[in-house]
Amino acid sequence: MLEKLFELKENGTDVKTELTAGLTTFMTMAYILAVNPNILSASGMDANAVLIATALASFVGCLAMAFLANYPFALAPGLGLNAYFAYTVVLGMGYSWQIALLAVFVEGIILIILSVTNVREAIFNAIPLTLKSAVSAGIGLFVAFIGLSNANIVIHGDTIVQMQPFSADVNSVGVGAILALIGVIISAFLIIKNIKGGILWGIIITWILGIICELIGIYVPNPEVGMYSTIPAAIVSFNFSSIGLTFGQLFKADFNGVSALNFLVVIFSFLFVDLFDTLGTLVGMASKADMLDKEGKLPRIKGALLADAIATSAGAVLGTSTTTTFVESASGVSEGGRTGLTAFTTGVLFLLALIFSPLFLTIPSFATAPALIIVGFYMIASVAKIDWNNMLEAISAFLCLVAMPLCYSISDGIAWGIISWTVLHLLAGKQKGKVSALMYVLTVLFILKYIFL
Repeated sequence: MLEKLFELKENGTDVKTELTAGLTTFMTMAYILAVNPNILSASGMDANAVLIATALASFVGCLAMAFLANYPFALAPGLGLNAYFAYTVVLGMGYSWQIALLAVFVEGIILIILSVTNVREAIFNAIPLTLKSAVSAGIGLFVAFIGLSNANIVIHGDTIVQMQPFSADVNSVGVGAILALIGVIISAFLIIKNIKGGILWGIIITWILGIICELIGIYVPNPEVGMYSTIPAAIVSFNFSSIGLTFGQLFKADFNGVSALNFLVVIFSFLFVDLFDTLGTLVGMASKADMLDKEGKLPRIKGALLADAIATSAGAVLGTSTTTTFVESASGVSEGGRTGLTAFTTGVLFLLALIFSPLFLTIPSFATAPALIIVGFYMIASVAKIDWNNMLEAISAFLCLVAMPLCYSISDGIAWGIISWTVLHLLAGKQKGKVSALMYVLTVLFILKYIFL
């Protein structure tokens, strides 16, 4: 049944590979179950309700991706968008979290319309192949940087960022960073030896090492600096009643003192970032998995984009910020995931996480960081597809890939790439056949975004 439903043989995979890939993707994404409630609770939302909404929205998104597009890409409430939701829209602009959820819901409806009418697909196809390769490599750097940052290997310092200072009096943060570095070596060794599920085993082994370090007193949990116990306090929980604190609350939003223009600005901001973050992620994941055709197009992209849009609106109703395709899907793709069975597996695990949340939430960030760093290694290989002797194209590709980690934004990387590509081709007088009309439109929109948003 699974073979027929997901066309496994046609995609060069099998059930075991897909299940392993789905589990690996989930393990690298599980942190969102802890991070999203922490961020959104700053807006006044109940943390437990947000956790449940996060798991359910991820489940809906992953199943939509599996059955509408048959791709291994997983979805969950996106980082960056949740911070914009809580700290900019609610705390900064003074809107209630109910209004912010309504803005996310409307954004999702607009994305559904754009997906059905092929507008989003046209944007995807308008991006040149060189930029698509740059997007994939840029996401690799971005993902690796997230891993280095999550493990506190790279931290904020006098030089903007710096390496964690390891010394004789190293604290729990330093121990976590050391364990993450050990995890990178372990994961790399397993991959070199062609051990199936090497990335997943790297996560598990690093986690076990963390537990051992805590038991013997080397690693001391300290919540004040974000270092929590690696030992689960409980295995299961069946209390889901708090979901009522966020479910459907967007329809009770109070618009007193809120202008229609400002509300539209909030909607457009969510829409713009989500649109290009998703496109960038799909480009990167599809390029890594060799799913793009000879023209650089992604078959069945309409289903993938529609799944993303449906998940966004569903997530808003449940009580969470924008749900989007996750770059961590690259971990599952790197493990051989090629069909919707990978996404389906990840979605089911998110649903199970509602019951086993005490266990999954105990996975430390230093244990998942090695997976992200290794995935970054895999994805940077796309730079080989860029013709570095063609300065006209290579410079735009470089700006695209370097902006993603340095600006901490996939959409900014795409913006830099598209704007520079269009402007340089225009100045060189070689835009004919190289720059489509839609690229000009995107360039203008990105420039206006930087001016007004």
